[in-house]
Formats: sequence, structure tokens, C-alpha cells
Amino acid sequence: MAGTSQTTPDDRGGSTDARSDPATEAFVAHRNLLFTVAYEMLGSAADAEDILQETWLRWAGVDLGTVRNQRAYLVRITTRQALVRLRTVGRRRESYVGPWLPEPLLTAPDVAEDVELADSVSMAMMLVLETLAPTERAVFVLREVFALEYGEIAAAVDKSTDAVRQIAHRARTHVAARRPRGVVSPAESRDALDAFKRALETGDLQSLLDQLAPDVVLLGDGGGVKQAVLRPIVGADKVGRLLAAGLPRIGGEVSVEPVQMNGSPALIVRLDGEIDDVVAVRMDDGKITGLYIVRNPEKLSRVERETAVSR
Repeated sequence: MAGTSQTTPDDRGGSTDARSDPATEAFVAHRNLLFTVAYEMLGSAADAEDILQETWLRWAGVDLGTVRNQRAYLVRITTRQALVRLRTVGRRRESYVGPWLPEPLLTAPDVAEDVELADSVSMAMMLVLETLAPTERAVFVLREVFALEYGEIAAAVDKSTDAVRQIAHRARTHVAARRPRGVVSPAESRDALDAFKRALETGDLQSLLDQLAPDVVLLGDGGGVKQAVLRPIVGADKVGRLLAAGLPRIGGEVSVEPVQMNGSPALIVRLDGEIDDVVAVRMDDGKITGLYIVRNPEKLSRVERETAVSR
């Protein structure tokens, strides 16, 4: 993934004193929001951080006297840069080895309290967003998650307001047909993951199978670096057989830690003390319909330190 040696000012400290610089002060105030916009657009924290670098460079050169709404202006810069990056990574993902899953983020417990935010950054929703065209994704995220006005979104995506309204309607319809059915309580997700945890730790596969929907889909992301399934595994029987075959190999070296990942309960699995994968689930009608296992080491760098997301 692309990287840069430049730094953006943030709440961890930067190269500029925010107290004496209005541009830096504004950027810092909205940094978590901008990161979340970029992450929801791209599904990658590393790419989102790059977008923040680019946003800061452009924002630092803006005459603040001409800016009426700093939040909207910063979101517009971030969105435009994310759209450019999204088209680039879209081509890159065409050659990705096996299924591509979003980069998991360790999030604070209070993220789950904002139901709409937690839903928008969940692994299941991020995968739904992947099925949208770039501009549809931008419009959906900015309108449905961050509640920007249509005019502000139009400026961000270089479309007319009427066109944005049409795109928003089309994107909402598309997402509604694919998003998880009904609101899933954290307790339901925890119960499902507890069954997965027991299966890993004790070999009690049946308790996990009891949680699986007949049409469950398992996706594994190894990025060509770690062993993982190279295509979706569909159906409770096939998923069960795959998991049963993997459990003996894991043996007694495994430790499993319940965490909050992307605003929802998830598991960090360690082998010999080293992070091996992150497990997240999608729930529909009380059953697991999606099982997501991220093993690509490049995507596991942020699972031990909390990442701030906000609206």
C-alpha cells in the first residue's frame, strides 16, 4: 500500500501547533470524521491515512476566509481524493489473491452505542458498500452516514444536486437489498462468537454449527501471504467441514480474545502468541449468515491499538 513520510496534525501531536494555527485547529477537530469518511470509502485504514495526508496538504493552502463551512469543505477534499484512490484500488483488487475483506479496526466500546455509525463500519456493511460504484458509494456514505446536504455532496462528487438525489435513491435501494436483515444486538453477535471461540479452544464444533444459517458464507482473506480459502465457501455443511478440518491443525496453541472490531463484537486469534487472524460475523434472524476471517498480515496492524472513528 502507498505510504508517505509526511505527517498530518492530529490529536497525537504533529508538526504544527494547533493552538496558533486556525487551519491546523480545524483539521484536528475534524480528523476522526475525515478518517472515517475515507475508511468507509476505501475499506483500508492505510489508504485512509494516505487520503488524510493529501487532504491536509490541500487544506493547508486554502484561504480560510473564503470557507463558509469548514466541515463540509474538508469532507469535500477528502471525498474527492478518496474517489481517485478508490478507482485505483479497484483495479488493484481485481488481481488480489482470494476474497478481499476490509481492514479490521479495533474500535472503542462507545462506537457500538452509535448504532448507525457501528452499522456503517461493520464488516458486513463494508462488504455491501464494495458492491456500489465509486460515486454511488461516496453519495451513500456522505448522505446516509454523515447526513450531508445534497448540495454539499454535489460539490464533493462534481455532480448536479438533482443527479445526486437520483444516485442516492439508487444506492439506498441497492444497499437495502443486501444489508443485514433487522437490527442485531451485540449480545447475539457475542453468543455466535462465543460458539466460535469454544470450537477453536475445545474442538466443540457442534455449538458453532448450531449458530450457522443453512446458506452461511465463509470468506477468508490471506492476501496471498497466509493460507486462506481462495473462494467463498457456501452452506452450513461445507463451512462445518472446512472448520472441522482446520481445528485439529490449530491444536492447543491457540488463544482467542473477544474484542470490539469495527463497532461490533469480534475475535482476535493468536497462535503461539502471535496474531493469526481476526474473525467477524454477519447475523440475520439470529443465525450467522457471514463468517469473515482476515489473515492477511498487512491488514492486522491496527487490531491491537484503538482507532477513533466518528460522525
